[in-house]
Amino acid sequence: MIAVAVVAVIVALALPSFKGSVQKSRRADAIAAFAGVQQAQERWRGNNPAYTNILGNLGVTSPQLYTLSLDTPAGGSLTTGYVIVAEGTGSQADDRACKRMSVQMVNGNVGYGACESCTTFTYGPTNPCFNR
Repeated sequence: MIAVAVVAVIVALALPSFKGSVQKSRRADAIAAFAGVQQAQERWRGNNPAYTNILGNLGVTSPQLYTLSLDTPAGGSLTTGYVIVAEGTGSQADDRACKRMSVQMVNGNVGYGACESCTTFTYGPTNPCFNR
């Protein structure tokens, strides 16, 4: 009985840490998707007068545990930049601070943002969700 109790305590302590590590490793899927969208956006812009806000135009699909979307930068236009948002789904929906991740490209400057449930992001040159 004591052995079962000890195992239960160990599992209770280790499980949250393990789950956090798995969520952090799955963020790499979103980061790889961001890179793919950025490359596709630059190819699109090379042939068109502006970036696109339609993901289907780029031939890029969302990774398994994220839903991707494109938008116009706040106060900007698609001629100067774009915003990519990855929304966690499934088990990634529990990834507190990094449930919603975003990359903004405006006038050649990249900004990174992330939050749990915000509607607007605060972008900066670095973000803990984008550890490299």
